[in-house]
Amino acid sequence: MKKVHSVLHLAAAGFAFCVALTAAAPAYAASRSAADLLSLVPPDAATVAVVRFSDLRESPVAAKLFASADRMAADGDAARFFEDAQLNPKKDVDVVVVAARPSSGGSGSPILALFEGRFDTNRLASALVSRGGFRKTSPAGDYYQLPEKHTSEGERTSAVAFVNSNLVIAGTESAVVQALADRQSGGTAFVSGAGLGRELKRVDLSAAFWVLVDVNRYPPAMKGRARMERRSESGGEPEAAMMGAMKSVSLVALQANTRGDGLELSAAGVARDADSRQLLEDSLKGLMAMWRLAVEDRSPELVSVIRQFSVSSDADSVSIHGTLSGTAIRTLMQKKAHSSEF
Repeated sequence: MKKVHSVLHLAAAGFAFCVALTAAAPAYAASRSAADLLSLVPPDAATVAVVRFSDLRESPVAAKLFASADRMAADGDAARFFEDAQLNPKKDVDVVVVAARPSSGGSGSPILALFEGRFDTNRLASALVSRGGFRKTSPAGDYYQLPEKHTSEGERTSAVAFVNSNLVIAGTESAVVQALADRQSGGTAFVSGAGLGRELKRVDLSAAFWVLVDVNRYPPAMKGRARMERRSESGGEPEAAMMGAMKSVSLVALQANTRGDGLELSAAGVARDADSRQLLEDSLKGLMAMWRLAVEDRSPELVSVIRQFSVSSDADSVSIHGTLSGTAIRTLMQKKAHSSEF
């Protein structure tokens, strides 16, 4: 289980993930599944992310995403495990919810991953045991501890519970044991507004992808922002101004929703101070203007893409919002593929 190094990396990866996808309209069943999974999220989580793979399967652009799953499924040990377990991640997993807390001491970040789909629990358990996993018992149910080779030095022991044919719980051992206990007791108070759950109003819970990050809970991210601010000082405005304003951002919310063959994207940063919000809004608008000028000669077709995004603010946050058409997404992906060849 890899350690979560920086909330900024997660936010950047989440935004890149949003830009890469289009999907079909969300289904009621998927919405219900995500709600059930969120009821197992611990209230003290500092990061919560949801991906609805069931909403992405029919998208031609999303095929790029699933290509990585195909490569994983065709690679060595993973391929043999999936074959033994009769598991096809691309087809069998519908919704994934990931929750994490900051690391403490020398241990890795406690992480919980919840998978809703269709699983042959007996085959999964047998495939895991044959690779060195072993069964353990908790008051709320059995789970399997993963072999030590899957846990890096300084990280916490990893575990997985094959709860039933529709639910798999994975993550650090303590998080899995707690999730089993929470499920037995009827769930946590996260969905009703405990902890980071109070910020659920900032995202569309039916979106194909969304993530909430409590930035203040990640000291390494705060240090990273300070380093980024120092590096941006030599670049002048508006980069330095934006990084200065980012110091006051306490929460980041990202989401991607589908609109026809396009993708509606939004990102918001919560800043309680009015001056900081104004500075952040002005800096983002300045950056977008700089981007338009930068691509005007080299890639003029991207100017209209950038123009689709707007910056706004409200009582406590600054948001950037826009829609990428299917054509724009394909153009961006082609440019990315072309640049990677050089």
